[in-house]
Amino acid sequence: MMSQTSIEPYTLLRAALSLFQKAPAELEQLQLRQVEVQAKNEYEIEGRVLNSAEATGVVISDTELDRAFKEVRGRFEDEDAFLAALNANSLDVDMLKAALYRQCKVDAVMDRVAARAPKVNEVEIGIFYHSHPEKFHKPETRQARHILISINPDYPDNTREAAWRRINEILGTLKRKPHKFADLALKHSECPTAVQGGEVGTVAKGTLFPELDAVLFNLKEDAISDVVETEMGFHVIQCLKIIPAETMSLKKATPKIQQIMQDRYRRNCQRTWLASLPAVNRSA
Repeated sequence: MMSQTSIEPYTLLRAALSLFQKAPAELEQLQLRQVEVQAKNEYEIEGRVLNSAEATGVVISDTELDRAFKEVRGRFEDEDAFLAALNANSLDVDMLKAALYRQCKVDAVMDRVAARAPKVNEVEIGIFYHSHPEKFHKPETRQARHILISINPDYPDNTREAAWRRINEILGTLKRKPHKFADLALKHSECPTAVQGGEVGTVAKGTLFPELDAVLFNLKEDAISDVVETEMGFHVIQCLKIIPAETMSLKKATPKIQQIMQDRYRRNCQRTWLASLPAVNRSA
């Protein structure tokens, strides 16, 4: 068992990565103290789990341990990098395998406890569905493309007057040949979307500049706007497709709700069980 003054290296590493996405050696002193506190708490909780009656008979197979070891090993380019990382964190291969065995056993015990959680029933699913309508509503979205002529007084072709003339010439062409939108975007648009024929993808309200947003969501499908001005310059925008708002039915939502609620029940069951465990005798 880990003594009161020592901290198991793998637990310390896990805590450091969890809190700061860094190895312990890379941490500042204050960060290291936070990590040490968390690591000690985690190790103590794991000790209570492993000393419980529920841990009796739980054995991690060589196959499971090998899978966990390979998952860690696979994060490194080669064996030298792997061994160097172990050494930098006061670990060797045997210590890592022992720590992984412990972690796998803790996880297995917690899964055994979580299996006691009550099953979600249809009434609970219905209550959740009707209590959280926002989770099952998809707002109206639109597929769109645009052409931008920017305003920049430092360039003769992009003064306000020149940009206005250019965008209106493009709009005139579009009115006669709307099927040329993608070609004109590729040729004239000064937005990075030009290479996709001006397509901005599928957008919800509030995604684009407010001026474009207001125009786009009032266009009919396939319609092309008049000139719209934003802080970027002058635009012409086309609504390619209207995807109506949709509320997912209870039937379709049921699997998602069931998963959310069952996970919640499992976590609650685990927390209640952990709170009931006696503390590990540190003097032992």
